[in-house]
Amino acid sequence: MCLLAQRKGAGSVFKSHTKNRKGAARLRPIDFAEKRGYIKGVVKELLHDPGRGAPLARVVFRNPYKYGKKSALFIAAEGMYTGQFIYCGKKAELKIGNVLPLSEMPEGTVVCNVEEKQGDRGRLARASGDYATIIGHNPEIKRTRLRLPSGAKKSIESTCRAMVGIVAGGGRIDKPMLKAGRAYHKFRVKRNSWPKVRGVAMNPVEHPFGGGNHQHIGHASTSRRDAPAGKKVGLIAARRTGRLRGGAKSKDA
Repeated sequence: MCLLAQRKGAGSVFKSHTKNRKGAARLRPIDFAEKRGYIKGVVKELLHDPGRGAPLARVVFRNPYKYGKKSALFIAAEGMYTGQFIYCGKKAELKIGNVLPLSEMPEGTVVCNVEEKQGDRGRLARASGDYATIIGHNPEIKRTRLRLPSGAKKSIESTCRAMVGIVAGGGRIDKPMLKAGRAYHKFRVKRNSWPKVRGVAMNPVEHPFGGGNHQHIGHASTSRRDAPAGKKVGLIAARRTGRLRGGAKSKDA
């Protein structure tokens, strides 16, 4: 039995659709100017990137080492505009669109496009409307605690950089799709992952949930972590199943 999930790993028709994409959206490579002071750039244009909910900003900086200019592709923060000056570095001001190390931002600051490790140029809180919140700093071990968009809390190095503000393009999922054509065009520019056929609608040869005179699974929908690839479907290594009932109790810190 070869499941759809197994076939996806091989590439072929499941490769991501990268035509017309604008390129990798990342912070500037960290350099002396950012570590010691700041560097000024200007937003030249705001772009739509196919398959991405958030808009991108093309920011042009002066090359700090030789004559010329260098452009960077940032994920746009809400409130960014063309012609805006962007400051990147330790001594930059705390303003929307500026990039600073986490250690230079006070608790409660809302940030996006956060580095997970110093110099990786942005890994966390990058989807449209996403943001992370700085919960607290620990100067002794030089680490900062963040609340991520998922609600999880994570401790990362205070030297990691982040952009001030929230990612533009928020509220994208508030509007319902309404028709199949919209979903078709949404996923056409992303990858071949739509439409999805349910396992119970298949034959037994195609899926462990397939077959039977009624569309039913016929056994537990959970599967163990070390299940063979053709069996590993449904709720994999589930700690619990069923509806989440009762309010989630989350305590800060």
